[in-house]
Amino acid sequence: MKKLALTLGSVALLPQAALAHVGDHGASLFVSGVMHPLGGTDHVLAMVAVGLWAAVTAGRALWALPLGFVGAMLAGGALGAMGLVLPGVEPMILASIVLLGVAAALAWRAPLAVGVGIVAAFGLFHGHAQGTEGPAAGLLSYGAGFAFATMALHGAGVALGLGLNALSVRGAARAFGAGTAVAGLALTFA
Repeated sequence: MKKLALTLGSVALLPQAALAHVGDHGASLFVSGVMHPLGGTDHVLAMVAVGLWAAVTAGRALWALPLGFVGAMLAGGALGAMGLVLPGVEPMILASIVLLGVAAALAWRAPLAVGVGIVAAFGLFHGHAQGTEGPAAGLLSYGAGFAFATMALHGAGVALGLGLNALSVRGAARAFGAGTAVAGLALTFA
């Protein structure tokens, strides 16, 4: 488990991939939307952590947490594309990595409405970053791309967490959450 935390921490220290980015939107807006969350360590870590938290919580959280994040992310993307300013977008994205990782590490079983509210708040900020950095035209195709990639990352976190739980390695899923939180702190201070 120490190797996992060190690996996640090392990946987080890669400055060129760490934070959200402005990409080339020339070829396909859908592909550009897919690549945005996949190209930033901050987005990958937070989105996988949503899935991990959903997996260790189980029940209705398996679908409610990811859907809450994606729905708010799309709303945030629209706000960003319209040029509306949200204060503290990057600090909130970094906070999401740490706090979602901690929630997964603690296997915190928050009331469903509270958990969905937390992931939705963070999703709004992730979406705002993607909408602000996205193309001026073609928001629907671009948004569909980043929603697809986000759902895939949530699915990866859920599959990882459920797989480890099924193998009776429950502590491993929680360790991944802790590693995510540590990686978020590394990004914060990098």
